[in-house]
Amino acid sequence: MRHTRMAALTLSLVTLLTTLCGCHGSRSQNAFTVPDSFDESRQYEITFWAKNDTNKTQVDIYSKAIADFHALYPNITVKLRLYTDYGKIYNDVITNIATNTTPNVCITYPDHIATYLTGDNVVAPLDALFADEQYGRGGSALRYDGPTQAEMIPRFLEECSFSGSHYAVPFMRSTEACYVNKTYVEALGYGLPETLTWDFVWAVSDAPAAAKNAAGHYTANGQQVLLPFIYKATDNMMIQLLRQKNAGYSTDSGDVQIFNDTTEDILYDVARHTASGAFSTFKICGYPANFLNAGQCLCAVDSTAGATWIGSHAPLSDISADKYVDFETAVMAVPQCDPDHPQMISQGPSVCVFNKKDSQEVLASWLFTQYLLTNEVQTAYSETEGYVPVTSKAQESDQYQDYLSREGQDVAHYDVKIKAVKMLLANSDNTFVTPVYNGSASLRDAAGQLIENVTKSVRRKETVDDAYMDKLFSDVTSLYRLDGAGRESVSAEGAEDLGPLPGPSRALLLSLCAAWALIGAYTLHNAAKKRNKRV
Repeated sequence: MRHTRMAALTLSLVTLLTTLCGCHGSRSQNAFTVPDSFDESRQYEITFWAKNDTNKTQVDIYSKAIADFHALYPNITVKLRLYTDYGKIYNDVITNIATNTTPNVCITYPDHIATYLTGDNVVAPLDALFADEQYGRGGSALRYDGPTQAEMIPRFLEECSFSGSHYAVPFMRSTEACYVNKTYVEALGYGLPETLTWDFVWAVSDAPAAAKNAAGHYTANGQQVLLPFIYKATDNMMIQLLRQKNAGYSTDSGDVQIFNDTTEDILYDVARHTASGAFSTFKICGYPANFLNAGQCLCAVDSTAGATWIGSHAPLSDISADKYVDFETAVMAVPQCDPDHPQMISQGPSVCVFNKKDSQEVLASWLFTQYLLTNEVQTAYSETEGYVPVTSKAQESDQYQDYLSREGQDVAHYDVKIKAVKMLLANSDNTFVTPVYNGSASLRDAAGQLIENVTKSVRRKETVDDAYMDKLFSDVTSLYRLDGAGRESVSAEGAEDLGPLPGPSRALLLSLCAAWALIGAYTLHNAAKKRNKRV
């Protein structure tokens, strides 16, 4: 009898733990089918997770869009949740997949969506919604003037197509720009070319790196601090260099090609220019714009989406007024290997709709998502930073064209910001995106890590040679599990591997184990007492 009780307790414990672990690893939903009509007799509350860079104007635009949408659809309430980092949105979505509590609409990146797709119908495919006569692009039942399919910028829309369907719509688009202290560069005897090249940037950056006067100040700026060339997103730096050099990064199917001779050559260049004092990164020294604005940097590469922070009169600069140095800011495309065939990365947020068991709820989410593409929202949001609208309808509108024509007129038309936008508009055909698949986000992180590690090692006076490169490639492969073991996938039984359980979940399971152990001990104790009485 005692063995039977213990067996039952053990079976119960195993069943409970299996159930709890299964909750973390599985995700099941019904596939989405567009309803014949939207049920307006019901009330819907949908959640919208969005990012903003502590820019109150962007928050106000979100809030206004939600209020205006609610006026059109009184039965749909949108709850806004703001984040300051796309990575935090990604982590929270992954966590909530396990508990079926994903948001309804989310601003995100395709690399992240590719991981979400490893679950069972987590993200709604949008092609059927695009084509729906009532609720699709320019649909007859829409209560707002949304863009037609033909009015979406094809290149931007293509970026949201992977795994056989469109799983997002573009919201805004940006690229990287090289913000140059033109005043200082020309004072060094360099005239800016029409298109920046890597050779030019390295030459300009190396020249003043070691030149100091008797007082120990750099001759280029008369200060004790000078970091000539700072790159904010080193993952983009590596990716663009590989693209410009026609070297491997990865295939569309997810074959990792980044560990090649060209990558090694790029890293040796990084090591050499770091050693000369010419190069550093955001993760090592801090925000590039802060150094540029203080006259302590000559060339700073950052997103066009951060243009209002950059320049000697930047309206959102993070440095104090007494640190400003007056100079002319040139906004140029990122350095190129072949100036006749420029290539630069396309980036910027997209919006996905999460699948739910209730197709009416998904349709309500889609109606709001599509509203974000209306001219009013697109032009208002794009004017906050160096973004461009994702529809020709908005780009060609009188409001947007008037905005572009007022470059430098006032703070709202800050010249650096509008120059960044015009640079992107002029180079839209020269942009590219990286392959999207489950695991592509890890490869992107690894690309930046290679540059970060080499830069840190040189600053620490470590030797960077062939043996170092072999170890670096091995370490990064292991760290980001690029040998294939790191991809999150769905097992044959449908359980999604979401990685280790969160700390609170582990604590809960340990507590349950302890509780069952106490129950087992109590049962054994009672059984022993009864046996002793019988004896």
